[in-house]
Amino acid sequence: MPRLREAPAPPRAVNATGLCGFRVSAVLARRGYARVMAKTWEYATIPLIIHNTKAVLDQWGADGWELVQVVTGPDGNGLVAYLKRPTGE
Repeated sequence: MPRLREAPAPPRAVNATGLCGFRVSAVLARRGYARVMAKTWEYATIPLIIHNTKAVLDQWGADGWELVQVVTGPDGNGLVAYLKRPTGE
């Protein structure tokens, strides 16, 4: 007579953060896979003034923006900062 397997546990929701920038909104205990819901982001680009760079970035950071990259401006002079922050959705 074949041996019967135990029924799998029902799915359970878990709220956590910290998985490579994603928010884990629900973990389903089914077949060992996890469902990961990505955040939605809004983006901003700002010119950086060389003598005031730290103060500008500190202010944007205080407003919840995260620095993604700094590149040379389109005219080859100055710097442009790319920032992002979660939209709250």
